[in-house]
Amino acid sequence: MRIVKEAEERRNEILDAADELFSGKGFDGTSTGDILEKVGIARGTLYYHFKSKEDIMDALIERYNLRLMAAAKEIAADKDLPIASRILGVVSALNISGESGREIMEHIHKPQNALMHQKLQKMIFREVVPILSGIIREGIEKGIFNTPYPEACMEMIVVYANTVFDADMVRMTEEELRGRIKAFSFNLERLLGAEPGSLSYIEQTIGGSLEEEGTAERKHRGNEQQSGGSK
Repeated sequence: MRIVKEAEERRNEILDAADELFSGKGFDGTSTGDILEKVGIARGTLYYHFKSKEDIMDALIERYNLRLMAAAKEIAADKDLPIASRILGVVSALNISGESGREIMEHIHKPQNALMHQKLQKMIFREVVPILSGIIREGIEKGIFNTPYPEACMEMIVVYANTVFDADMVRMTEEELRGRIKAFSFNLERLLGAEPGSLSYIEQTIGGSLEEEGTAERKHRGNEQQSGGSK
């Protein structure tokens, strides 16, 4: 008996299968045939929903964006959490982690996908700045911060962080990176009018997060080299 599914349900099944395959085999190592086999559909059904494998990746990125933004907004709205925890929570929620996430980021950073990268950058600027600005305004009301320009401060911070801490945009040694993180924390305190040392937790959190990313990236490259050497 042939099972006919709603378009949205079928589309999500394709995305779920592609997400899993990209995570295990990599984007370049996954064929549309692999996706067809995993979902159990005909090629015509796949092309009804997506024009190509690249189109599937674009849709996956959009789906990740929606999930990340929803998580960030939920954390920002939780008034039971301290201001500091909410800021860190929002920043942490925006991290695309895991092997699948790495495939997505590698795909975005390819030269031919510059427009996609630009789209992601615009999304972060457009949606993240207001979320963080709202938290900063609360901090101002509570006397934690003292700045007449909460939104402009967050625009500067988001643009800087999204550029300097993007390994594909700025190449740095570990020592240079530690220096940038320390400067980031120091200047953030001055921009927001916070007490000296009160935002040092951000320095520790960003440093730990980037260190984990670096470790994962080195492991990923090692696996690729081993795979290449065994062929």
